[in-house]
Amino acid sequence: MSDTPLDFRNTNSLWCSVMVDTLVRLGLRHAVICPGSRSAPLAFAFARHTQIEAVPVLDERSAAFFALGLARRHKRPTALVCTSGTAAAEFLPAIVEAHESGVPLLVFTADRPPEMRECGSGQTIDQQMLYGGHVDYYHEMAVPEAKLPALQYARQCIAFAFERTRYPSAGPVHLNAPFRDPLSPVEDGLAGALCEQIDQDAFFAHLAPAEDDAGADLFAKEDQSPASPAVAAGANRLRQGSSRGVIVAGPAQPADPAAYCAAVARIACALGWPVLADGLNPLRNHAAANPLLVTNYDTVLRSASLASRLRPEVVLGLGDWPVSKQLRQWLQGAGAAIWIVAADSRNHDPLHGRTRHLRCSVEELAAGFPDLPRGKDDAAMRPEDETSRQDVGATPDPAGTATQPGPRRESTAYASEWLGADREAGLAIDARLPTIDPFFEGSISRLLSRHLPPATPVFVASSMPVRDVEFFWRPNDRGCLPFCNRGANGIDGTLSTALGVAHGNRPAVLLTGDLALLHDTNGFLLRPRLKGSLTIILVNNRGGGIFEMLPVAKFNPPFEEFFAMPQEVDFGRLAGAYGVGHVLVRDWAHLTGLISDLPTAGVRVLEVRTDRKRDSALRRELIGEAAQAAEAAV
Repeated sequence: MSDTPLDFRNTNSLWCSVMVDTLVRLGLRHAVICPGSRSAPLAFAFARHTQIEAVPVLDERSAAFFALGLARRHKRPTALVCTSGTAAAEFLPAIVEAHESGVPLLVFTADRPPEMRECGSGQTIDQQMLYGGHVDYYHEMAVPEAKLPALQYARQCIAFAFERTRYPSAGPVHLNAPFRDPLSPVEDGLAGALCEQIDQDAFFAHLAPAEDDAGADLFAKEDQSPASPAVAAGANRLRQGSSRGVIVAGPAQPADPAAYCAAVARIACALGWPVLADGLNPLRNHAAANPLLVTNYDTVLRSASLASRLRPEVVLGLGDWPVSKQLRQWLQGAGAAIWIVAADSRNHDPLHGRTRHLRCSVEELAAGFPDLPRGKDDAAMRPEDETSRQDVGATPDPAGTATQPGPRRESTAYASEWLGADREAGLAIDARLPTIDPFFEGSISRLLSRHLPPATPVFVASSMPVRDVEFFWRPNDRGCLPFCNRGANGIDGTLSTALGVAHGNRPAVLLTGDLALLHDTNGFLLRPRLKGSLTIILVNNRGGGIFEMLPVAKFNPPFEEFFAMPQEVDFGRLAGAYGVGHVLVRDWAHLTGLISDLPTAGVRVLEVRTDRKRDSALRRELIGEAAQAAEAAV
């Protein structure tokens, strides 16, 4: 129930207050507002509502990614508002990412009324279907009218649009909203006449969040109920299939990471299959939950003999595929039967294999193995090598986010081979990293996985940082929460999205390269609005490190100038211009101290200067050595 009365000052203010009150009753809590005249009725309505946190942001592209980060972290739709004209076009990159990664955004673009279009009126462009197929639903709203039937239409239009941000799949929705003057809330003598006709409680009585927790329905929770017949049948077919099966867990941001990890462990234990977990999957941060966890698969598969020996007959994919191109090429060449578990309606089959979709959550599939007892793990059933695979130096998680291992049947010989190769590759990497001096980019991910406070949200930039997390993030039980814009895999809005993830939550961390940060420096304008803290680990290698890993690096010129794009920015001065703290990291001990105890408020940049070309060569060398070690031992 809302405690903010409707605004009867004029037609536009009444119309927009009906829209906003509808959203509040459905569970909306955040709105990101960009400046502009045509959007003034919406801005006033969001700003005056006591149950909405309205955040003003100057730059539309930054605002859209900040809203994306809010929606990711809070697991509920976020409203995004801009004025007419090219301002709306600036939202496109974040809308593309939201569509590709299934993030719920409710986008309002204010517009001129129909009579002011296509006649040379200022700040007017064609906003119809502006975002094309990148939104899940589009509607142009009617021009506001001070009539009860029109207000009922506005209420139901908004209710339906809000529902479409979540069902049948989460994603962005676009509402184009035309307004006539007056745009500010001056009296017009029309809306006030409706004051006696509208009983606000009765008018909105049928509206309520889909669940008591307004955001919980966006992402599945652990399902204790029996699986549906279709899911049970799929689980049975998996169990009766080959023993040479692998579970591949791609990037995931579940509402309850511990429950998700427990469900994956249950499936793995029922099948006896190894679990190849992406660096952006919470499984790596709840390692004790799953004795069949494998994290060095990219390294292992660089051994041609191991890649051949470990070829699977069945693959169970959980959501999207991992970052690793090595893994995806191996899977594509294996010719295995593929099952993909995804609760949404999207196609998750870029490999175009012999693929079937199980339209359910991971938790629902786990319920399809009802004969597997629940309870704590029997230590005698765990592999002897598990402690060597885990971060034995990690501190216990006081928040209780680590999940206890589930019961398991004996792993297959195939799974044991995977675990042995994974262990040896990890040991080889652990032995080599301390010998590299000075800073090596891959060691930063390793250090973060060992020393961040428990349950820290970690946003990882695309390009090289996400790949270093894939290569070097050590399995642990710290319960860190990984985030990344991997829908479209771009570097757009990296800083702004990370600030959205950090807003209103526990202290967060951004791991980024220099070019990704520079691409979004206007995100720093959000610093005064941030509730919480963001620590930015800036890997400054003066250019695009990811391109050093590609064949194009052999062709210089023009590689250095047109691909690596070296920059000479003084990040200390840049940060200072925005009132952001900056620290030039001296050594590993210095960085460890800076990340082990994160500040509770503000934004700071911890700059780690590295050698891009040296580290590219070292990365190849180290991974190659680890692959050889795994091959020799298995």
